[in-house]
Amino acid sequence: MVRRRRMVRSFDGRPVAGQVVDRVLDAARRSPSAGFSQGVDLLVLDRPELTGRYWELAFPDPVRRSRFRWPGLLAAPALIVVLVSPAAYLSRYREADKAGSDRGQPAGWPVPYWWVDGGMAVMAALSAAVDEGMGALFFALEHPDAVLGAFGVPDDRLALGTIALGHPGPGDEPGRSASRPRRRRDDVVHRGHW
Repeated sequence: MVRRRRMVRSFDGRPVAGQVVDRVLDAARRSPSAGFSQGVDLLVLDRPELTGRYWELAFPDPVRRSRFRWPGLLAAPALIVVLVSPAAYLSRYREADKAGSDRGQPAGWPVPYWWVDGGMAVMAALSAAVDEGMGALFFALEHPDAVLGAFGVPDDRLALGTIALGHPGPGDEPGRSASRPRRRRDDVVHRGHW
């Protein structure tokens, strides 16, 4: 599955069956969570009026949108905005079984695991999309304040990005980065010593 996974930037616009979306969401929901803090939320936009509103807010200039390199991306029938709650982690690590970890304060996290767990949820969703025969793309959320505000997302949630989900469409072309070579295993893996 991992070798088959790739980012899809063009969708044919056909709706995705609700049970397929639910299985992708469930995979993300079941991804690892530090201290089982469960501080990842998923905003699902899977109706044309919702995805249309998303694009109007995230990509407000219609001229720029009409010149967008991947117009098929705008046809994705489902968008999943991945959100994290730092407060959920801080609260969890103030509980008795985590006492003494210093993780109950923001400075106690050398690596903020809300971002790590959010990334794991994204990868689980992307992998589930492959299992379902769907195409998917993870991308940065532009204009997050406008988008999150319009969809009623609480102020304490931070947007990690958005997953587009749907049936791959014509004209899908890889991003500019796809031509970069993958690092060799020996350049990445350091066994026992650097």
